[in-house]
Amino acid sequence: MADSTHHSQRILTEAKGALAVQRSGGRHRAGGAPIGKGSASLRKRQLGRRLAGMFAAILAVIVAAGILGTAINGIGFAGVMAVALAIALIIGGFALAPKVKVPARADLARTQDARQLVARTELWLEHQRPALPAPAVAVVEQLGVQLDALGAQLAHVDPAHPAAAETRRLVGEYLPETIETWQRIPAHLRREERAGSTPDAQLLESLQRISSEVDHVTRQLAEGELDKLAIRTRYLDYKYGGAAPGEN
Repeated sequence: MADSTHHSQRILTEAKGALAVQRSGGRHRAGGAPIGKGSASLRKRQLGRRLAGMFAAILAVIVAAGILGTAINGIGFAGVMAVALAIALIIGGFALAPKVKVPARADLARTQDARQLVARTELWLEHQRPALPAPAVAVVEQLGVQLDALGAQLAHVDPAHPAAAETRRLVGEYLPETIETWQRIPAHLRREERAGSTPDAQLLESLQRISSEVDHVTRQLAEGELDKLAIRTRYLDYKYGGAAPGEN
């Protein structure tokens, strides 16, 4: 009887989890869409390089066929079909190849440029997202927006700035390590309570803390620009008073 009750409760819990996933759009919905501008930019650059490689290969086939045809006074129907087949294989290879190259965990740790690290981490997070619990997916998507803001601030920061080093630790080490540690736990144990919490709940809590820290670093970097703006505003107020532009 106890086993039956426990089984029923587990089914209800899983059903509620599935309903939450569906209401959020489904786990697999999140697998392909970029979570931030940084990863979207990387995707576009990778696609551009792949397209350029494909067109270069097609052009090489056509040029080679032209040179051969000139040398032997035409390549004939068989040659034309061979060229068409080669072009079809090139296009097919492009279509079947992975749409985007996802950086490995080790690649993140080796990335020294903090702004580039932010974009690569966004791309890495997108690849992990479909397997995460629905509440964690929401935090990951929020992190995408926060990482965009952090990346914009890092564009004006010296690589030796303490904030850049903190970003490398936070985004390149702590964040992926947290997710990979959770992934190594067998799926059937992730909802099992231990010491008052579950691995799923601990993952969510850790991601929320990282999100808070990313926001903190971004605000620290922005404070310098806010101070500059305040000083500039005070200077303009001192120089021109409250007069509207064009009144003096």
